[in-house]
Amino acid sequence: MGSDRATEGAETEGLGFPIIELDEVGSTNTEALRRAGQGDRVPVWIIARRQSAGRGRSGRTWFSSEGNLAATLLISPGCEIGHLHQLSLLTGVAVHDALAELAGGSLRAAAAGLRLKWPNDILLGEAKLGGILIESTMCGGQIMAAVGIGVNIAEAPSIDGRAVATVCGLGAAPSPRELLGGLDRQMRRWLAAWAMGARFDVVRAAWLMRCGGMGQAIEINTGAERVCGVFAGIDETGALLIDSVTSSSETPRRFTFGDVNLLPRTSEGSI
Repeated sequence: MGSDRATEGAETEGLGFPIIELDEVGSTNTEALRRAGQGDRVPVWIIARRQSAGRGRSGRTWFSSEGNLAATLLISPGCEIGHLHQLSLLTGVAVHDALAELAGGSLRAAAAGLRLKWPNDILLGEAKLGGILIESTMCGGQIMAAVGIGVNIAEAPSIDGRAVATVCGLGAAPSPRELLGGLDRQMRRWLAAWAMGARFDVVRAAWLMRCGGMGQAIEINTGAERVCGVFAGIDETGALLIDSVTSSSETPRRFTFGDVNLLPRTSEGSI
């Protein structure tokens, strides 16, 4: 448990959602879920200057030093449980757009290589700039979702086998609170557009416009198999589509889970 540095309110310094600031916490997601379990009101941001036990997908460690963004938005999304995974794609769009604002607009952000990778990465070129982790629990008969967001602002921690980047690659140097201000606006915008899962088509279209990797060679590891192919987008539910190079089928293969790696480009753009 961390120590609060700011109190909750209807708005906090221009943010639409209330915010709780902590000097240090193990994980902002864990703290958010703890607060959900004790009946704290939502929505609310949990932000920490330092995070000592952050995590990513599949239990991986996520390092967040002081100066980087470590935040969780605790919400009651109001959706069916089968739509909960869509929050990862929605949040990716929101993070992308908040960063694009800091970079001076979407065209400059695209020129710098800002893009999204399925299901939860924010990239600068092919380097990891940030990540998203959605966790949930049931409280009082309703779903509570912890939308965890980490962005490398001041420092890019080392990740084995991965290139990493910081926000300075976009020509910006915001504080975590400055980035959170833009992120708060974008999350409210895209949550409203999503309409509790009823309009995922809007989010899907936005995500596809920001992924920047259509036709790129990729590999997915599901734990049971590794499949190499060409990125073919996401379907109407948010599942990954891959045109397999090891199958004669003309129908893209569909994946709802797995670790995706970008493969080296050749001069022809294929594997």
